[in-house]
Amino acid sequence: MINLKIEIMNKNLITMLKTSAEADKAKALLTLDLLGNTGVGIGDHSTTDFYNNAEDALKMLVDADDRLKALDKYFSK
Repeated sequence: MINLKIEIMNKNLITMLKTSAEADKAKALLTLDLLGNTGVGIGDHSTTDFYNNAEDALKMLVDADDRLKALDKYFSK
């Protein structure tokens, strides 16, 4: 019974971590799309904000991909 509870708890934790990483990936891709294709992605319309937003989105994308790869590598069956 205890092992089953631990297994369910671990599965729920893995699901939450994966969902969080997937959400961050979706946010990053949307941000890059907005920055690349529309003017709404630009904060106060300065190039510095534009570059910073693009860099932040790329970092979020890379981080999310790394998290998903780690979860798959260490916790997939």
